[in-house]
Amino acid sequence: MTVDIYVRRILDRYVSLTDTPDRASRSDRGLARSLFSEHIPLSLVLNAMLLATIRRHYRDPDLPPLEPIHSLHYFLPVIRFIEVNPLEPVYIDYLTRKLGDIQHFNNPSLERTAP
Repeated sequence: MTVDIYVRRILDRYVSLTDTPDRASRSDRGLARSLFSEHIPLSLVLNAMLLATIRRHYRDPDLPPLEPIHSLHYFLPVIRFIEVNPLEPVYIDYLTRKLGDIQHFNNPSLERTAP
């Protein structure tokens, strides 16, 4: 995979998430390139964004709301955590389903398809 494809896939996912900017910044691009140069697997970065997003949305509703995410750097601690504590595939599948629930809740006009 080329650096450009790697960066594009990360940034596309980043801007598609809830609570993130509509466009990636120069700093976001730089971090994505840095992750590529560190040989961080793309799947690990994408799974870190998935895990952090789910954690944000399923936190205690009695807590004050979190600020929107302003930078890809927000996900860096989760990336580092998953490097040391890899996620099980079944857990990734679970998180993916939860993300689908969030997206459907935020846009109920989306058609849900059966697996």
